[in-house]
Amino acid sequence: MYKQKEIATNIFYVGVNDRQKALFENLWPLPYGVSYNSYLIIDRETVLIDTVDVCYSDIFLKKIAGALNGRTLDYLVVNHMEPDHSGSIRLLRQQYPGVKIVGNGKTHGMLAGFHGITDGLLEVKEGESLSTGSRSLTFHMAPMVHWPEVMFTYDAKDKILFSADAFGTYGTLDGGIIDAEMNIEHFREEMIRYYSNIVGKYGGPVQNALRKLSALDVETICSTHGPVWRKHIGEAVSVYDRLSRYEGADGAVVLYGSMYGNTEQMAEAVACSLAGNGIRDIVLHNASKSHASYILKDIFKYKALIVGSPTYSGQLFPEIESTLSKIEVREVRNRLFGYFGSFTWAGAAVKRLAEFAARMKWETVGAPVEQKQSLNETNYAACLALGQAMAEKIKEQSTR
Repeated sequence: MYKQKEIATNIFYVGVNDRQKALFENLWPLPYGVSYNSYLIIDRETVLIDTVDVCYSDIFLKKIAGALNGRTLDYLVVNHMEPDHSGSIRLLRQQYPGVKIVGNGKTHGMLAGFHGITDGLLEVKEGESLSTGSRSLTFHMAPMVHWPEVMFTYDAKDKILFSADAFGTYGTLDGGIIDAEMNIEHFREEMIRYYSNIVGKYGGPVQNALRKLSALDVETICSTHGPVWRKHIGEAVSVYDRLSRYEGADGAVVLYGSMYGNTEQMAEAVACSLAGNGIRDIVLHNASKSHASYILKDIFKYKALIVGSPTYSGQLFPEIESTLSKIEVREVRNRLFGYFGSFTWAGAAVKRLAEFAARMKWETVGAPVEQKQSLNETNYAACLALGQAMAEKIKEQSTR
């Protein structure tokens, strides 16, 4: 019933698409949906790489059975235990009770905790291999990309890396599976958003994994989300390399909160000055309207962040405070930072933004601007000066 896509000879895509879920992890918007990717190797031994969200287990198991064509399943390799990839394991074991489950020690602890599975396990360590007949699968540990049990599986025969969530992206696979079969334009931004939302805190572990992968000859990357990377594999790796080094492009994010429009006017002035001084890539985010998912994406994308907030009950505006908390959790590094704020009778926002900058250890650019009540000419000029100072610093760094 289900036509299976061959990634390579006798390696089949058996993943599923989720166009129903509104929020990934119940946090991050999915305007293009998301795929849960799984791969089946047919050899002397049959091997499944990861499973899918339990919501799609019925379709998933039918796809596997169709590809197996009457054979049984010998091995399940678990590269990642997050439930969107491990949710169907218990049902898979019921369907194929003799399947051996391959993972590292941390994987097996999670199998017991999530599914009560403690038998029929094969533990593998760094560099160990599993022969399937004509293929040898080698396992490489990638802890904290982005869970502690994560590992990659490498097939030397076809030079394929099964990479768990690494190099993944939001977005369903709408017909094509391999990148060369589709227009990948929207996946470019969605990969940055996926990285910033899900993996962003773990730049160091991602760099460790990239160094390990540099020793492998990889021509295809099979992630658990998004396209199979082949034609654009260099681009996908480059995105993860750049983001995990917290290297921002020459642009600026102006993030603001505003109750009655006064702080918004300050944000507009800053942005106009950035543009007037030669910065082309500028994104304004109203923290009350832009979802944090997209704000984080742009903060990872660009090297400068300027934040404006009114004082609210002696603190930062709540939506600004919430977004700054998400930035701190991800331990974003190497950003240029500017800030401004407003108040009616007792100012606190500018002080709180200064404290945030100190915690992040970012370079502060320009003089902060604090406005009492409506924006006046003096502070309008100060906002222009803040934008100019940031523009000059961005251009200074871009020439290094």
